[in-house]
Amino acid sequence: MPITLGNLTWDNLIVSFPLELRSRVGGHLERIYGAASDSMINELLQRMDYERIESDHPPGRNHWDESRAILITYGDSVTSSSEPPLASLNEFVEQRLGDVVSDVHILPFFPSSSDDGFAVKDYLSVDEELGQWSDVELICKNRGLLVDLVINHCSSEHPWFEQFKSNASPGKDYFVEVDPLSDLSKVVRPRTSELLRETDRESGSAFVWCTFSHDQVDLDFANPEVLKEMVSIIRFLLGKGVRGFRLDAVAFVWKELNTTCLNLPQTHEIVRLLRTLIEHYDPSVLIITETNIPNRENLSYFGNGNEAHIIYNFALPPLILQAMVTGNNYYLNNWLMSMPPAQDGTTYLNFIASHDGIGLRPVEGILSQQEIQELIKTMRDFGGLISSRNLNGGSEKPYEINISLFSALQGTVAGPDEFQVERFLCAHTIMMALEGIPAIYLHSFLGAENDMQLLGKTGRNRSINRGRFDLSELERSLDDIDSSMHRVFYGLQEVLSVRQRQAAFHPNATQYTLHLGEGLFSFWRQSRSRSQSIFCVHNITDREKEFSLDQLNLIETDEWFDLLSARSFPNLKAKLNLRPYQCLWLTNGRSLGNGSNL
Repeated sequence: MPITLGNLTWDNLIVSFPLELRSRVGGHLERIYGAASDSMINELLQRMDYERIESDHPPGRNHWDESRAILITYGDSVTSSSEPPLASLNEFVEQRLGDVVSDVHILPFFPSSSDDGFAVKDYLSVDEELGQWSDVELICKNRGLLVDLVINHCSSEHPWFEQFKSNASPGKDYFVEVDPLSDLSKVVRPRTSELLRETDRESGSAFVWCTFSHDQVDLDFANPEVLKEMVSIIRFLLGKGVRGFRLDAVAFVWKELNTTCLNLPQTHEIVRLLRTLIEHYDPSVLIITETNIPNRENLSYFGNGNEAHIIYNFALPPLILQAMVTGNNYYLNNWLMSMPPAQDGTTYLNFIASHDGIGLRPVEGILSQQEIQELIKTMRDFGGLISSRNLNGGSEKPYEINISLFSALQGTVAGPDEFQVERFLCAHTIMMALEGIPAIYLHSFLGAENDMQLLGKTGRNRSINRGRFDLSELERSLDDIDSSMHRVFYGLQEVLSVRQRQAAFHPNATQYTLHLGEGLFSFWRQSRSRSQSIFCVHNITDREKEFSLDQLNLIETDEWFDLLSARSFPNLKAKLNLRPYQCLWLTNGRSLGNGSNL
């Protein structure tokens, strides 16, 4: 007997969806599970609720341009006594950031039991301490909203896990249960806690898989019902106006004994399946993979243009930090030359600070161990902390640096100096000019120092860069023209404002690395129409640096103009002296600058 869904049955649903879509979904399922029944294909499609949707999605289309920039923030980073935090956040963004930010990535705003939101208790609700869905939907009216799909695990307080413990449906089969005597020595994970958590069930004791913490219990995607639940969650969030999904810790979702359980083929196929389902609903909705792993493995999440639209450029934060505190651009240059240009329909998410620490795994094989140790020592001298992960055999290895980026750039390996703001702005100016979409953490926008008070309160290393700001106090500090917060906040806005009007800064515009000598990190961008070139030259040292314009081979028939200083250069053989951390964006598109004095 056919299964009935309202007035529809699985039998007539088979012909309700395009054959090409059904075939693609079936292919994904076969590669994940080894088989794909008509009923499962149709149930996934039904959960996406396609009846009202028509979409045309030609492959390789870019759903972004040079105007796109992302703000990363927690839902309660800005608070007020008179309104919910999400409402205060919206007020701050609308009044203070204007058009320089196109999208807001709000870190998990769902009810949670730990890890500042990443132990989700309910994927379909807003944490009442932050606000309600109407507050989220208000943000969607003016900005693209990006949310976290915490796909690898849920909270141990989620109803699914309560059902697991009581052997009740549906959660009784939603988690990874492992014999504690199994050989788990090959498993790669980013924490030092025990991998397995012993849990009492009605049927006896069970050991469940916990990649991150014992309050974050991994979901078992080998059970297709778990995949169906995630698809339903995605569809619900799409209905709330979400324009992009950050797939949190997605590299870990598939478990298979006697493997690393990292980046397995089924994991990539799950990303491809979600891309297919979401793209058919609305091709402009983005998938961003959060894979804080070695650079080559991270790049694999582009797939063949059929996995993530956007991948985090995880090697960029530690490489920029290393370059800025040493004044040496050797490693940064080598990495930039090795990075493949993203094909149309894909791009990089460029960032140099986030709610997490500055990861060290992405630079394994890029930075030498000596450079990593020098960086760790410098960051400890600047108040930073180091988090580690377990290696096979029981040893530990540094995994990430926990520090606010503003504190991290207070000086060089020689110690603190007077160039903190200039160095900080230079690092962001580099990031904004690179191929990809720039993303700026709210705490970086505000030039926030290490939050030692919050660190002491929570005892968690990452709290050092997760402080909260009272809206009224924040506005007073921003209005104080002598404060470092004012200089940073409006300095970053000026650079973003310039950037978003340059065709050569399209996320997929051509990029070539230049070699102007030690301490001058430089590259060339050219617009896709070839109508604009920008030569980006950045002095990453605490000393004045000289170079000659004829090193750039500028076209003599064009007029050349610095977008950041409003200075023109009629003599293309002139020698220039760049102040410590001064940046030059030299273009043949004079009318595109704003004449700021950065």
